[in-house]
Amino acid sequence: MSAALIILAAGQGTRMQSDLPKVLHQIGHAPLFVHAMAAGATLAPARTVLVAGHGADAVRAAAMAHDPDITVVVQNEQLGTGHAAAQARDALAGFDGDAYVLFGDTPFISATTLQAMADARAHHDIVVLGFQAADPGRYGRLVMAGDTLRRIVEFKDASDEERAITFCNSGVLCCSADPLFDLIDGTRNDNAAGEYYLTDVVEAACARGLSATAIACSEAETMGVNTRADLAAAEAVFQDMRRAEALETGITLQAPDTVFFAFDTVIGRDAVIEPNVVFGPGVTVESGARIRAFSHLEGCHVSAGATVGPYARLRPGAEIGNDAHIGNFVEVKNAEIGEGAKINHLTYIGDADIGAGTNVGAGTITCNYDGVFKHRTVIGQHAFIGSNTMLVAPVNVGDRAMTGSGSVITRDVPPGDLAVARSRQDNKAGLAVRLMDKLRAAKARKE
Repeated sequence: MSAALIILAAGQGTRMQSDLPKVLHQIGHAPLFVHAMAAGATLAPARTVLVAGHGADAVRAAAMAHDPDITVVVQNEQLGTGHAAAQARDALAGFDGDAYVLFGDTPFISATTLQAMADARAHHDIVVLGFQAADPGRYGRLVMAGDTLRRIVEFKDASDEERAITFCNSGVLCCSADPLFDLIDGTRNDNAAGEYYLTDVVEAACARGLSATAIACSEAETMGVNTRADLAAAEAVFQDMRRAEALETGITLQAPDTVFFAFDTVIGRDAVIEPNVVFGPGVTVESGARIRAFSHLEGCHVSAGATVGPYARLRPGAEIGNDAHIGNFVEVKNAEIGEGAKINHLTYIGDADIGAGTNVGAGTITCNYDGVFKHRTVIGQHAFIGSNTMLVAPVNVGDRAMTGSGSVITRDVPPGDLAVARSRQDNKAGLAVRLMDKLRAAKARKE
């Protein structure tokens, strides 16, 4: 059966105390709703519909950045979850598969759980996801009769007997799209909140002779994000999950609790990650690479056998070749570093191509920005760049060429040449002592 996702992401999230729509707050450098999309993607959905509301333009832009094929619809008035899901009707016109309703602020529903819902859907018209709550609190209760779900009752509308139930509603459900919207049309808002509840479709379905059931997942999967404290707790859960996954797939984390991953971090087997490393979005580290302590990586690719850090920063567009060395206090941005090249100390390489086997000395800077435009520096293979060289782009340094330490290189250096661009040293005999004596005497007169 083909699947479609309806992701509800219209709430303002007033408890976040933020001008940003709640679903745009991030876990692992990705908006909350993206995590729900990722779980749903395992169902290979034919269509994905995101229901936005507060900050709809910003939510739409973020959604399109992650999935250009997504459909974003707007719930102009927040009249409840049933009303929100109904906004997807036109976007799913003609779709005859199953619709899965997910929540943009519930990021940890697993692919395994969604598959279990799909399996249960083969035997029931509606499948609801529930969990056994350690503290049921104000969750909606699932009223079961055997494996049949009779209805879902919200806490504020529940009787004392119903409030004693510990099997609680996550909000996630699955149903064939056509009857889902028909059932929503039959819901009413004569409840304590005055809203159209999506949960009411279960009782309506039973009244029509349709079958409903609920399957259980772990309570941890249903964790919602409503406050900054929830967001911090969710980030911790995400990081723990990614660390465990890394260790299980053959990656060495020397101090796991100090390593922070992004949503899309990819690391190969036998890579070593030292303490206090932070991965921003868009990072791939190949097998056998080593990321040394206190390094920060974002939007870059580190090839097999390369070493980065300690205290290195790789920015977007950094491509580090096989067995290359990026050392302490080196920053690389929008640059391709060739196989076996070494840039070991106190250096900035931006908008550049560094050839295989080239050595870049300490304190080197590619001067890539003229105040308006960025320019590129190209250094050939097996070149040697002396310490404290300023390479004023655009400039080319040929294969096996050298620059003298302290040089400011403003013209191309042909292959094999040595470029020295600094003034001649002139030693003034005794001048240092005479100058210091004069300065000390001036200071003594002031005192």
